Amino acid sequence: MEITLTGITTTGAPHLGNYVGAILPAIEASRRQDVQSFYFLADYHALVKCQDPALVHRSRLEVAATWLALGLEVDNVIFYAQTDIPEILELTWILTCVTAKGLMNRAHAYKAAVAENLADPDKDPDKAVTMGLFSYPILMAADILMFKASKVPVGKDQTQHLEMARDIAARFNYLYGEHFVLPEAVVDEKASVLVGLDGRKMSKSYGNTIPLFEPEKALRKLIMRIKTNSLPPEAPKDPDTCTLFQIYQAFATADESAAIRQRYAQGIGWGEMKQVLFEYLNARLTEPRQRYQELLEKPDHIEQILKHGAARAREYSVPFLHQLRRAVGIRPLGG
Repeated sequence: MEITLTGITTTGAPHLGNYVGAILPAIEASRRQDVQSFYFLADYHALVKCQDPALVHRSRLEVAATWLALGLEVDNVIFYAQTDIPEILELTWILTCVTAKGLMNRAHAYKAAVAENLADPDKDPDKAVTMGLFSYPILMAADILMFKASKVPVGKDQTQHLEMARDIAARFNYLYGEHFVLPEAVVDEKASVLVGLDGRKMSKSYGNTIPLFEPEKALRKLIMRIKTNSLPPEAPKDPDTCTLFQIYQAFATADESAAIRQRYAQGIGWGEMKQVLFEYLNARLTEPRQRYQELLEKPDHIEQILKHGAARAREYSVPFLHQLRRAVGIRPLGG
């Protein structure tokens, strides 16, 4: 059976861009019966960027509640927290010992940090660069290789990590025999990349996001802040260059989008379109928002679901790590 794996980084509450770009396709995929899917909270990864314990703790709860509220089929997939699988960290060290530093030097996040540092007057390339930032592609490789995932859905900006995981796996297989499956990136070319409040890509790093389960009044307030141009209400408008339409289209059916596109051609005021978008999103999100709030009040219930998923995941990771340890020579002295 084909094995797929999806990681969800726990760095803040998910936003609309996360939903249409990654969460919705993954939720739909979780209903498939012909694959074994692993979904995990990448909470060790969160430590690379966040040193606020309260935020990390809260985000773990919020992200897990989000996926459950939106209908993740936990009986059909293995849903767990990365931190509940100790074998992943041991595998990370084993893989670190076969990974070339030159490979890590080429990681996009590390190169971006160095480039930013070199632009500063003091020219210190390693300023604020932790070993977590430098080597986290190895942890990501361990996440994937531990469960022999052959398909890993990722965004275009994550394909390098899959290439690195393949390189690391191939090096290990060359040294110690064929143990790892070489994973393939699955990039959904049709996946929407939403624009945020300021016209740039919706991203927490830009501070321009619309949180997925924002309360009704706060949701309306944020939508009213979305940047538009100065065309008057009666003027025809191009929906394909409009953030409001892009967000609407990501959630709407083809017929609904076509109807709104026609209203753009006829002329629609920005205030009216913002109200249309708010009402549509609010209606779509009201029920999952309510489920989300109910789940936040039941952290023990969520913890139980994650522990159950971890127990199932360790049915794979424990024997496989035992096999890998023997492969590298760590086995009983008498055998």
